[in-house]
Amino acid sequence: MEAVPQVRRLTDDEVPRVLEVLDLSRLSPGATTSLTGFYVVAWDGDAPLGHAHLALTDPPEMQDVLVVADARGRGVGRALVEALLRETRALGADRLRLTVSEDNAAARAVYARLGFTDTGLPPHRVHGTIQIRSGPIEVDDMLLTLERPV
Repeated sequence: MEAVPQVRRLTDDEVPRVLEVLDLSRLSPGATTSLTGFYVVAWDGDAPLGHAHLALTDPPEMQDVLVVADARGRGVGRALVEALLRETRALGADRLRLTVSEDNAAARAVYARLGFTDTGLPPHRVHGTIQIRSGPIEVDDMLLTLERPV
């Protein structure tokens, strides 16, 4: 069994290394932490394996979860989620929320295994141009809202 990756908050000096491997679409240029959220990154030595963003909303929301292809199936995603659950508890919140595409059955199955359940909120459509760090993207998706207690 492979070692569980080390997961920690992204620091300013780590940004260039992470950007070599992963896009940090929610990162504002020049800031790793903001009033709106921060990234945690999973590491194997000095190699970033994946990241997740914690939006400081009410309740906190897990966003932008990404694991590099050759690290999938090795517990990286679980380690990222567990790190965000700890961060959410430290903030004093009682649950962690996320949205996932209604059509993404694989991600929904992973989140179900990690204890996330449907909130009962109606699906909401995201449509139009969204500006991320790497540039604008067009989206048209129906999102489900899931959450789990921390």
